Amino acid sequence: IMDEVLEERRPNRAQSTLFDFFRNRDDAGQVGAVNKYIWNAALETLDFLPVQSVDPFTGVITTGYGTPPGGGRAYRATILVNDPALDARSLNVALMTRSGPASAATVRAVEDAILTRARQLRQQDSRF
Repeated sequence: IMDEVLEERRPNRAQSTLFDFFRNRDDAGQVGAVNKYIWNAALETLDFLPVQSVDPFTGVITTGYGTPPGGGRAYRATILVNDPALDARSLNVALMTRSGPASAATVRAVEDAILTRARQLRQQDSRF
């Protein structure tokens, strides 16, 4: 009888897992509150940087210092993906070197590389 009483008091919720988060949904371009293509492209493009934290609900990726292949300067990055649209305005990258902020040209080049990769990922997705 006690089990029946407890069962009646429990809210009737559908069970879900972490994997449900990544399954196909009506809006397949989103992960949390961000665009999944930009999100994944940022992680792929900056894969030489050690990831310190990721939060797809706020859209923030933070990394530690790392040196790009063939480069001599170490960078760390904070990436903000703040919109579900696949658009340049959805991406904000802050790059730091050990001596201060990276140049605007470097930041712009990284943003362009991320957006280019995001478009490639979307095109690959549309083929399947």
